[in-house]
Amino acid sequence: MTSTVSTGIRALRARLGEVSLRDEHRLRRTLDRARTPEDLAAAETEIAGAEARTAARRAAVPAITYPEQLPVTARREDIAAAIAANQVVIVAGETGSGKTTQIPKICLEMGRGIRGTIGHTQPRRLAARTVAERIAEELGTELGDAVGYTVRFTDHASDATLVKLMTDGILLAEIQRDRLLRRYDTIIIDEAHERSLNIDFLLGYLKQLLPQRPDLKVVITSATIDPELFARHFADAAGEPAPIVEVSGRSYPVELRYRPLALEIDDDEDEGETRVLDRDPTDAIADAVTELFTEGDGDVLVFLSGEREIRDTADTLRELKLPRTEIVPLYARLSAAEQHKVFAPHTGRRVVLATNVAETSLTVPGIRYVVDPGTARISRYSMRTKVQRLPIEPVSQASARQRAGRCGRVADGICIRLYSEDDFEARPAFTEPEILRTNLAAVILQMTALGLGDIESFPFVEAPDARAIRDGIALLEELGALARASARTAAPEADRPRQKLSLTPVGREMAQLPVDPRMARMLVEAHRNGCLAEVLIIVAALSIQDVRERPVEHQQAADTAHARFTVDGSDFLAFLKLWDYLTEQRKSLSSNQFRRLCREEFLHYLRIREWQDLHGQLRTITRGLGWSTDTSGRRAEGPREADDRRAAGTPQRAQAPGGGRGRRGRGRTPDAAADATRSDRRAASTTPDDTAMPWPVTSIHQSLLAGMLSHIGVREAESREFLGARNAKFMIFPGSSLAKKPPRWVMAAELVETSRLWGRMAARVEPEWAERLAGDLVKRTYSEPHWSARRGAARAYERVTLYGVPLVTGRPVDFGRIDPELSRELFLRHALVGGEWQTRHGFFARNRALLEDVADLEHRARRRDILVDDEVLFDFYDRRVPADIVSVRHFDTWWRKAERDDPHLLDFTTDTVVNTGATGLDPTDFPDAWRQGELSIPLTYQFEPGQDDDGVTARIPVEQLAHVRPVGFDWLVPGMREELTAAYIKTLPKTLRRAVVPAPDFAAAALAALTPRAEPLRLGLARELSRLGRVTVTAEDLRTAALPPHLRMTFAAVDRDGTVLARSKSLAELKTLLAEEVSASVQRVTAGAERAPATVWTSESLGTLAPTVRREVAGQTVTGYPALVPEGEGVAVRVLATPAEQAAAMRAGVRALVLAAVPGNVRTATAGLSAGDRLALSQNPDGSLEALIEDCRVAAADALIAEAGGPVRSPEEFDALVARVRPRLAGAVADLVRLTVPVLHAARGARAALAETRERDIAEDAGAQLDELLFPGFVAEWGGRRLRELPRYLDAVTQRLSALPGSAVRDRQGMAEIDAALAAYDRLLKSLPEGRRTAPDVTEIWWMIEELRVSLFAQKLGTPYPVSRKRIEKAIAAIRR
Repeated sequence: MTSTVSTGIRALRARLGEVSLRDEHRLRRTLDRARTPEDLAAAETEIAGAEARTAARRAAVPAITYPEQLPVTARREDIAAAIAANQVVIVAGETGSGKTTQIPKICLEMGRGIRGTIGHTQPRRLAARTVAERIAEELGTELGDAVGYTVRFTDHASDATLVKLMTDGILLAEIQRDRLLRRYDTIIIDEAHERSLNIDFLLGYLKQLLPQRPDLKVVITSATIDPELFARHFADAAGEPAPIVEVSGRSYPVELRYRPLALEIDDDEDEGETRVLDRDPTDAIADAVTELFTEGDGDVLVFLSGEREIRDTADTLRELKLPRTEIVPLYARLSAAEQHKVFAPHTGRRVVLATNVAETSLTVPGIRYVVDPGTARISRYSMRTKVQRLPIEPVSQASARQRAGRCGRVADGICIRLYSEDDFEARPAFTEPEILRTNLAAVILQMTALGLGDIESFPFVEAPDARAIRDGIALLEELGALARASARTAAPEADRPRQKLSLTPVGREMAQLPVDPRMARMLVEAHRNGCLAEVLIIVAALSIQDVRERPVEHQQAADTAHARFTVDGSDFLAFLKLWDYLTEQRKSLSSNQFRRLCREEFLHYLRIREWQDLHGQLRTITRGLGWSTDTSGRRAEGPREADDRRAAGTPQRAQAPGGGRGRRGRGRTPDAAADATRSDRRAASTTPDDTAMPWPVTSIHQSLLAGMLSHIGVREAESREFLGARNAKFMIFPGSSLAKKPPRWVMAAELVETSRLWGRMAARVEPEWAERLAGDLVKRTYSEPHWSARRGAARAYERVTLYGVPLVTGRPVDFGRIDPELSRELFLRHALVGGEWQTRHGFFARNRALLEDVADLEHRARRRDILVDDEVLFDFYDRRVPADIVSVRHFDTWWRKAERDDPHLLDFTTDTVVNTGATGLDPTDFPDAWRQGELSIPLTYQFEPGQDDDGVTARIPVEQLAHVRPVGFDWLVPGMREELTAAYIKTLPKTLRRAVVPAPDFAAAALAALTPRAEPLRLGLARELSRLGRVTVTAEDLRTAALPPHLRMTFAAVDRDGTVLARSKSLAELKTLLAEEVSASVQRVTAGAERAPATVWTSESLGTLAPTVRREVAGQTVTGYPALVPEGEGVAVRVLATPAEQAAAMRAGVRALVLAAVPGNVRTATAGLSAGDRLALSQNPDGSLEALIEDCRVAAADALIAEAGGPVRSPEEFDALVARVRPRLAGAVADLVRLTVPVLHAARGARAALAETRERDIAEDAGAQLDELLFPGFVAEWGGRRLRELPRYLDAVTQRLSALPGSAVRDRQGMAEIDAALAAYDRLLKSLPEGRRTAPDVTEIWWMIEELRVSLFAQKLGTPYPVSRKRIEKAIAAIRR
């Protein structure tokens, strides 16, 4: 940067004092970045433009004059001097002193408003607009030029505006965009004594801001109500309070008259006695106005609480027909033109009916008389109901004086107070600041939304209690409005208050609703759920006292009258029912009739008006946010709105016949179309409860629950007591519709403690709703982590609690995301090491095969120390599998890449799986086969003491059984001979055994001298032991029967599939057992014995079937078994391998031919059935009624053929069979159809119960059971005997599911029993050859498991025989033997 540029920058900086504050800030940064002459030239151009704008603003300052009659005019020089000398000045003056309109002009005359705008805040929109109009009028300028105003939705200000009136909320909103308020050089906070929340926010923020903006002037104007409080708040660094300039009001004497509503009058009946008469407030106002009219000319100002009171009072005064009198209302929601009537010149007399906007914010001209009912709507938080309300309350003494002061401006005034002087003296001196009577949660929410910083360190004029602050933050966190910046990381409880709070998206929406945060949360959720109209009604009802009265002397009558509004399961829906009723009655009745109706039906008329009033306010607010409250039948419109519309002549929405919803189709109005769309959306997400109601019940209750999460409770066992948040115990209030039959889960609008803790205004809820709405508020704990082979991942049982209330218990969840380290360990130990995994990975198959080989070697050697333990295998995988692999899915993803680099990375070797000490074993000592001549007989080994197959088993193919000789088997295999001979020695009598001990040494010596299998072992061993022990030992002394079972060879005859047909320790015994089965296995038979498929059985087509055909195969005679086999559209003759196959095929083949010869008829089979039974039959697993009937025909044919002696082998026998079956088949089919009807009815009930079941694991198990019982062809599969049992099994399913969720824990325990039994049954099936798996004793196991389900889940239905898991396992073991 050159010296010329530096000099130019200094010169330009000196000119920045003549531009606006915002331009100065911007241009100073521009100059800081300037480096070249070109930058300097551009900056100079901008500065010149900024100077021109400032000059234009200075030139736009209009001529300023002051009304001499205003008290502030006399003090304007003092005020100007104080502002010039101090950064903050407090101006205190009575209403009407002129401070609101003249102080901005004083600042303008001082030169303020040139470099920045003079910002002037008002607590109300009406005041901001009227004050702006008044100042503009006094300055002779158009509104929007030198003087403008900005309120919500309206902006009459521009960059050229010198004085800008606005609501304090507008200035707060601007703080978010302009943190240092550089737009303003002066800020006037008017009506600070009202101490609204926004005013306190502004006063606190300005105190923080002033040190950063020494050029900013702040003027605080207040009525003469404790101005020293503001002076102390803005004390300087030395503790010196801000200066106070007091301006006296121009006031005439005011006469106070007390006319209380309660009057004591003489009792006509009892002389000398008086009675108290309570006057209606509206009548009392009319009496006061009439009284004042007798005092002379002058306008009357009547203070009222709200719009409804103003309307009612106006109606009453108009009925008086006062001469030359105009009734003028004044409240914020009036149009600008209607509000201006108050300030316009007029003739005659005027009665102004105003809210407390006229108390301090506005001075209504010409007022000589005031009527003060002494009440106002004051925002107040109810600790009992947790609701921010606007109740009508007595005003403070200060407010009452302000009101009285309104009538002493133009002449002597009279103020009639509609309360007693004692009442006035008993009232508080000042109105409590809003921050001390509002829910701090709302304060914190607004501060966070405005970005005002931490509430605990914010410089409030009067700081709220720290405990209340913490409670407010906790509530906002419960409602999901606030989140801590470090919420993702755990923080000590002591550090939590220091964590920065931020607004959530829900919180941003809540901040826009000026209602209690709980109610705001309900409305936000209702907006999202599409039920805002209904929830607005309920929220308004919750915010006031119950409109339903229950006088002590008429309790029964009141209960009877209110019973029609009761809705099962919800006290909240009663409000909607009552609202609809009141709306309809208000439409059809006059005002007096409606009042009478309320009185007769024990409904509080004034509370109903308050309910409607509050509902209208809330609806207006939500509509202002762009939220839709449309619903069918104009439910969102209450009685008051209906009155207003009728009075204005507005027609109601055209309704479709039969109700409020328009029909679908052509010509639908936009409203009807919207209704239909909304109905469609609701119908898609409703519960069964919703369908019976005209409201979206589930959505409504979910929306309400969003604001009552800490008010939920779960019923404890079968008692009426509920466990609530933070271990509170409560009961539903006796007046609730839920009290007699309390549900499992409830939410209560409030918890009230009297004789005990009661939950009032309750409704049934589902814990899933609370879990979803609570988000991070719930605490989740996990137990019983375990491996799930079915899911291929670690699982655990989750427990979810909200403030200590258990929402979920025992829910299975994936454990990988919860504890990845333990989940990985479970995966390695169970899936990879334990083999609990179904996968096709090559390494896994190779490793399992190697482990099985080593395990087999352990069986052969009868040792348990050969295979390494699981810990070694775990370490092997642990070193190779990455740390982030926690499930099968993760593993598969990783292994797809890793396998390409090293396919054998995870392969075991022998060294991996065999212990070091076991390497000396010789596998040849445990051969796989036993050689006998040309025969090779497979050997298997089992190390299972106590089992029948413990030891070595020779598996002899049944076709070779006759050729096997009982020679050599007594020697066993080489690896077991030493143990065998030692065991033989131990069987010797004691006198002989003493000569050959130690037995192992003599056994080894004897074996060394013998030639294996050259002679019977006992004979050779006796000889050698006699020699070695020098005693005489005979073969009979060595007792084979005394040997341990595993040291005797087991002989098992197996078929071609490896299925053991029989086993025995004696080969001769086995041959005797299976003498007839030796020829039961065949490789193939002669082709000449087979015939092509045919549909008719004749001697030419299928011929006569011989029982067997024989031929020589590999030197052995093999027998084949011809049978009829269904193929395609006909039946063929085929030769099968076993008699069992032949028998099964013959049954199917003969049946097919019989059914073809005897056609059926659906009508005949279903004759006599009711329509309901026919409907049940049409909904069957076979898919159609015709298919079901055919299924029954198959079952009937099987039974009749069996009854006739079974399948036949010749055409002649077949014709005779058909002749026997034909007349009986139709009847048998009809019988089976009738047996099927109760089955299908029971199935429908089970399916319905299944559809309502929320416990997914239980539902999956029950669904699988139904699929296994009912499938296409189930009638033929089960037959008549089993069909009779199916309804009981299906009823058991229904009873099981109906008992949920209360029986969930017990059900899962029972399901574990069933799973164990099914697993044992599956293992049995896998161990059996194909032909054996359908044997009656095997299938009977499956039916035993069905009976076990009945015993466990529906014990009342009973079982035909005792059944348990142990009995099933015993039956399985019997089959294995």
